[in-house]
Order: sequence, then C-alpha cells, then structure tokens
Amino acid sequence: MISLTRRYRFSASHRLHSPALSEAENARVYGKCNNPFGHGHDYVLEIAVAGPVDARTGLIISVPALDQFIHRHVLQLFASRNINADVPQFGQLAATTENVALVIAGIVQQNWHDSFSDLPARATSIRIQETARNGFEVLLGASTSSMRPRTEMERVLVHG
Repeated sequence: MISLTRRYRFSASHRLHSPALSEAENARVYGKCNNPFGHGHDYVLEIAVAGPVDARTGLIISVPALDQFIHRHVLQLFASRNINADVPQFGQLAATTENVALVIAGIVQQNWHDSFSDLPARATSIRIQETARNGFEVLLGASTSSMRPRTEMERVLVHG
C-alpha cells in the first residue's frame, strides 16, 4: 500500500465564539480571536489517501478526480467564506480549526463512497494548517462513517 497527500489552499474568516459560553467566558477562552468582527486565515488543507497502485494506470487515485471531489465537497463550502455565518455545520458549533478539521473529515467520509466506490483507495487523514504554528489532523478509520453508527458530535459536525 502507498499513500498520496494532496494539498489545497483556501482563505476564510471566522470568529472563535461558543454559544455555550457567556460573553466573559468567550473573551477569556478565545482572547483576541473572539473579536466580534472575526479574522481570517489562509488555510492549507491536506488529504492523505492510501491504497494499492493500479497496475493499469500506476496511480492510487486520479488526482484530477480527487481535486474535483475536494473542490465540490469542501472548497465550495469553505473558501472565501465566513465560517460562522456561511457554513451550516457551524450554526451552534464553535468555529475552531479543530472543529473545521472534524467537519471536513466528516464531509469527506460521508461522500467518499459515492465518488470513489470503484477504487480500493481510501482517505486516511485530513490535516488543516491554520497558521505557521497551528495545525490539526484527523485520522480517518478503515471503515467509512456510513458503516458504523454516528456519535452525536459526528451528526452535528456532518449535518449541521
């Protein structure tokens, strides 16, 4: 088995604010990132895909097909957006980059089979770099999310 990591860049804004916390708690927990006007990042998203090399093509997965998948399911949702206001999954969810990584992982898992059911390759991780110092990674299990019951948090993250 071999792994491919593909990198995508997008810009988006967010405000770190939890509806579960008071204004004072939000200010204490998130500091300057709780600014009511938000702030932006140039994110770097990486998806790792693992699988056998196809004997005919020499590929794990078609890179243009993977690019199209990520564009359709992730970048159209997040790129040049206000995550808090424009991404439905964040209606009651703090727009931390940890949660952005979890939401993207859920979206990838939810849609992978429909796009790549003919391939043995699978997404193995999602990594998102927020700043030069902050990056977050979600390791994806061997089974797809549709093959096991979702936890309550996963339902929130994937479906909003």
